Amino acid sequence: MQGVMQGFAIVLILIGVGLATAKFLPGKRQAISTGLTPLIFYITNPALMFILLADADLGLVLGVFTPIALLTAAFTGALFAVVSRVFLKTPARHLPAAAMATSYVNAGNIGIPLALYAVGSTTPAVSVLIAQLLVIAPAYLCMFALISRKLNPETQDLPLGPTILKSIANPVTVATAIGACFSFFQFKLPEVLHAPLEMLGNASIPLLLMAFGMSLYGQKPLADKEGRPEVFLGVAFKVLIMPCVAWVLGRFVFGLESMELMGVVVMAALPTAQNVLLFSQQFSLKPTVPREVILASTFLSIPVALLATFLLS
Repeated sequence: MQGVMQGFAIVLILIGVGLATAKFLPGKRQAISTGLTPLIFYITNPALMFILLADADLGLVLGVFTPIALLTAAFTGALFAVVSRVFLKTPARHLPAAAMATSYVNAGNIGIPLALYAVGSTTPAVSVLIAQLLVIAPAYLCMFALISRKLNPETQDLPLGPTILKSIANPVTVATAIGACFSFFQFKLPEVLHAPLEMLGNASIPLLLMAFGMSLYGQKPLADKEGRPEVFLGVAFKVLIMPCVAWVLGRFVFGLESMELMGVVVMAALPTAQNVLLFSQQFSLKPTVPREVILASTFLSIPVALLATFLLS
């Protein structure tokens, strides 16, 4: 329980640092914000994903945890898209980013410390990372690329194949795949290369959380009345539906019990990853629903994760 609280406290403090930076350095706010996004996307986040995967035991993490993560995310995102489209009449171009916000968890920034403290192993978090970065994220990025291509007249005449390939072959996904190959073939980088990569990777989490905090400055929660129904629905799916789906799959489909089941549910209860906002901005998509769901789930996931830890430990 203490580990769960500590993990969330660290995240909230770093978000607060970003918010304070935007407030008290108004002259530098735009320059800092503009510089952080590409720095994270192209350098620090790929370094983090490579180190995590290269140092992982793939045989262990690819057991039941990764399939559960895939099925949980797919079912939650698809169900949200259907409900939002049918009952809220959400435009199709807004569905992928909103669906990703309901089913793409913060396994790297929060999941790793939570898994370590609550379960005693980072295996559940690394399994989710593999599922998200090698399967789920590329699938959503393909949809983002298609929507962005359709909305941007300058890119409509570009060949579709290269557009999709460019979206999938982003630095984070490529680094994750390379890290998985290093782990599978048991390659080891020399310490002189591993150490600086690890240092860059360690910078990713605080920078990403600070960037999110800065993006909140001046924003009024739920100011966009048109998007409120999608935000409320997205938060409900992320905070309540996704952990329940993970519990049903883990308990009744894969037969997990005790700490393993708790690890699966706690990972599903994590808040939405800031990467969803980063990806949506990268493709110039409307960021309202991802930003609001990230913010709300960051706070509302705390009691859900604590309850899951208490009930399943």
